[in-house]
Amino acid sequence: MGSMKGKILSGLGLALAIAAFLSPFASSSPDGLERVAEDHGFLEKGTSLFSSPIPDYLFPGIQNEKIATAVAGIVGTCLVFIFMYAVGKLLIGGKERRS
Repeated sequence: MGSMKGKILSGLGLALAIAAFLSPFASSSPDGLERVAEDHGFLEKGTSLFSSPIPDYLFPGIQNEKIATAVAGIVGTCLVFIFMYAVGKLLIGGKERRS
């Protein structure tokens, strides 16, 4: 079997390929929760603690919607990867130091 680093990079590469090439084909219809809020007239009443850096899954400043969606998917995937990699290092690194 390959090294752990190789497996992680392979997984990241696969996730980035999916984000780049399949996200532009995602449905533009609202998800279930958004649809219910829309149907019952309280969608506008919703509040959020944070504003999205990539609203509506479209990367700001890119005119082509399919490319903006692909870039948003790639950036989102990278941000989640970096965050989870750091969490993993903190959790596993702490255990390795105690051994």
